[in-house]
Amino acid sequence: MHQNFISVPFKTESGMSHVNGVAKFSSAGVILEFESKLFGILPGGVKEVRLPIEDILDVKFRKGFLKRGAKIEIRTKTFAKLAELPNKDGKLTLKLVPDDFDRAHEAVERLQKDLAEYTAELPPPHSPVSELFDESEDETKRL
Repeated sequence: MHQNFISVPFKTESGMSHVNGVAKFSSAGVILEFESKLFGILPGGVKEVRLPIEDILDVKFRKGFLKRGAKIEIRTKTFAKLAELPNKDGKLTLKLVPDDFDRAHEAVERLQKDLAEYTAELPPPHSPVSELFDESEDETKRL
């Protein structure tokens, strides 16, 4: 059976909580399953947050040094989605272990491609009403 997603284990911090989880990358977006532990010992339960592709602003893969310190950064279009996740400065940062470097790099490349395709399929932005009418009234005839 062919999997349509790539799972990438991650770690991150949020205040006094340490978060361990798995990010599942697919053409539909990212599903994050994670557990946060207060002070690294008091479990807060497993949570799941879905980031549909239409809510993702961008995703970046940061290589680190010799595969150490590699991370994935995800920014969303709305802060409401990020509020459910451990974030810092409007970014969700998923820290990776060296063993998951290649898997994470592939997942981000695929999602960037899917994001570009999704954006290209969107209708063009609407023109402001002011652009629809010119300022000249020279051609207007009095009734």
